[in-house]
Formats: sequence, structure tokens, C-alpha cells
Amino acid sequence: MTALAGKVAIVTGASKGMGRHFVDALVAAGARVACLARASAELDAVVARHGDKVAGFPCDVSSVTAVDAAISAVAAHFGSIDILVNNAAIFFPFLLEEAKPEQVERHIGVNLLGPIWCIRAAIPHLRKSKGQIVTISSESVRMPFPYLTIYAATKAAVETLSQGLRDELREHDIRVSVLRSGSVAGGTGGAEWDPEVAQRFFETIKRTGHAAFTGDYTEPQTMAATLVAVLSLPADVNIDLIEARSAYAANEGSLARASANRT
Repeated sequence: MTALAGKVAIVTGASKGMGRHFVDALVAAGARVACLARASAELDAVVARHGDKVAGFPCDVSSVTAVDAAISAVAAHFGSIDILVNNAAIFFPFLLEEAKPEQVERHIGVNLLGPIWCIRAAIPHLRKSKGQIVTISSESVRMPFPYLTIYAATKAAVETLSQGLRDELREHDIRVSVLRSGSVAGGTGGAEWDPEVAQRFFETIKRTGHAAFTGDYTEPQTMAATLVAVLSLPADVNIDLIEARSAYAANEGSLARASANRT
């Protein structure tokens, strides 16, 4: 029996990218998983793959009303909530000077308000279970990338949010951690980027050295194993922040496929 056997975990952004692999790893570790994501065929497929160990809850995490309803539905369905994984995020490259207001607002809505609303709604349930919160951050906090400045700012904000919540929630025995991720293979964000802006972005980060900093891709299964390891630690330890990045340097092959896939 694993440390997560029988636990109920919520994963936001569960329908694609790392979120999908988080669900797989948590189920393999014995947890039951509530998948929060926008309604889609991808969400349905994740749920269908795991049977009654997983349930889907369509939700736009930037909407406090939608989040409150989804968290209540999770608690009613599973009976409790032990773990919240704030994974849902968006990132599109743009220069602030060229930014459309809706681009900035959407980044803040999903990447910052999303975790805030999810944590707010989950706290009463996590208090009962003495549960855990893990929020996924990005290496761009340590070295903000040109064209991803707003994205990096939202991730820095959730790291500060987590730091403050550790003290707010410590008396309730709720542990709060940040998993700061490097570049991960198999992302879907790049396919939705404006091609001209994406080309400028990749040319810029290669020129500035940011591409060398990020290194090669990490496999999503590795990031999922890291998440499970953090969640499986004994209750007397709290991982404040762990940064997991590729052990390998960037190469021409990894830079080439970055234009199509990047997480």
C-alpha cells in the first residue's frame, strides 16, 4: 500500500499536458482523482481511461462561481478532499508593449486567480483531512523569459501566495508546496501560438541564452513521479519549493521541436 492509497486528489488542467500525466501517476499510486478542466473530448478520454477511480468536473478555474461549484461537487462525489494540485495554466508569448488587454487578463485569471479560487474553496475540506496543496510553477520565475514576462509574473505570484499560505494554514496541518517545473516534452501550448510571434520568441531566447538555460526537455512522466514523491512524504515534513529541470543541455533537436511543443 502506498502513502496515497485511498486519498482523493484534485488536479486542475487535467485534460492535457502534464495534468494528464499527473492523473495517471496519482491513480497508479492508489489515489482517486477529480479532474478539473474545461469540457472537452480530452477530459472525457482521461476519465474513461481510469474508470471509477477518476471523475471529471468541467470547470473554468478563472471563474470563482465555477470553482466553488466544482469543489463542492468533488466533495459530494468522493466524500472528502485530501490533495489539491493547481496545475491549470496558460502561456502565450507576447511583448507587453504589444499585449492585448484580454491576453493579460486571461493569464492572470487562469494562472493566478485560478489557484486562489481553488485553494479558497478547498480549504474547509483540506482542514478536515489535514491535506496538501501543491501548485505548479515554472523555471521562468528564476529567469523570466522575454515574451513570457506576464506568464512569469503570474507564476512568481503563486509562489508568494504559497509562501504566505504555509503560515496561514500550518495550524490546520495543511501542507503547502510549490513544484517549479522546467520545460516538459509533449506540451500543447505551442500549437496555439501565433506563428510569427512564436518565431520571434524562439529567435530571441536563443540569442539571449535563455534557451541554453532551460536545457533539454524533461519527460512528463518524470515530473509526475516528482509530484507523487512530494505528496508521499511523511506528514512531519513540508517541501516548500522543489525545482525539477532537465539534467541535459539543450541541443538543436530540442530547440527545433520547441516551436511545436512547449510546456
